[in-house]
Amino acid sequence: MALQLGGSDPHDLAAAAKLGADLGYDEINLNCGCPSDRVHSGSFGACLMNEPRRVADCVMAMCAVVHVPVTVKLRIGVIDGRARHDARAAAASFDAVDHAALWEFARGVVEAGAAALIVHARKAVLGSWSPKDNRDIPVLRYDIVRELQQEFGSIPIVVNGGVRTVGQINELLAWSDGVMLGREAYHRPMILHEADVALGRVAAASLTRRQVVDRMLAYCEREMTRGERLSSITRHMLGLYSGQPGAREFRRRLSEGARKPGATPDLLASAAFASADFSLAPASA
Repeated sequence: MALQLGGSDPHDLAAAAKLGADLGYDEINLNCGCPSDRVHSGSFGACLMNEPRRVADCVMAMCAVVHVPVTVKLRIGVIDGRARHDARAAAASFDAVDHAALWEFARGVVEAGAAALIVHARKAVLGSWSPKDNRDIPVLRYDIVRELQQEFGSIPIVVNGGVRTVGQINELLAWSDGVMLGREAYHRPMILHEADVALGRVAAASLTRRQVVDRMLAYCEREMTRGERLSSITRHMLGLYSGQPGAREFRRRLSEGARKPGATPDLLASAAFASADFSLAPASA
């Protein structure tokens, strides 16, 4: 379980990293990839790729106070969209200047002690594009990440961005040290089980959505006794039945019912009854 931090002050990040390590996190990750204006105004995220020395100092400070790996999430480049009329073309290209900037950034954080780089294979366009635009418009350049892997092979290089199928995962794992799933894992969480099956980690169909629901029922009951709201949990489960018969009804019942006063974890079970693989039979049947 990794804790991702956002910031640009070495002292503050070191303090936060130590808190995370003391709480038991297995990894501390520094966010140098988020393109949103909100994080940009706070001087963290993708804009930090323009300050490689500062980031290296942050990584060094974090590594000095924790014994768990410190990793960095980054983009292959960053563009100031407010200063360029050709932002779309610039986001699609990767020239010698881009190469030098990325290599300088990567070399700095690796020398500072970063244990791995997680690279979103797109440039970030700041100031004029939304986070959604930044996930969809810039061209994916897995080839650039592969070049990084060849150059900085002493540490794991994990590729991220645009991965939606198990087939893509397998293709990328043929050369990369790892693959990070973002939105797809959120919107279609069962892809994680599909990937485990494809990688030979578990048997096919060894995990069902019914089993997930049963485990989440227990989780909801525990967290609600601590004061958590049901909607805060179920809103992250809307994609569980994605692509399955009854998925729309499952989402509707959770979306509408979890916000009602007095909603209980039983809502999760009743929503799941709308799906094809959930019956009134016990989970062990």
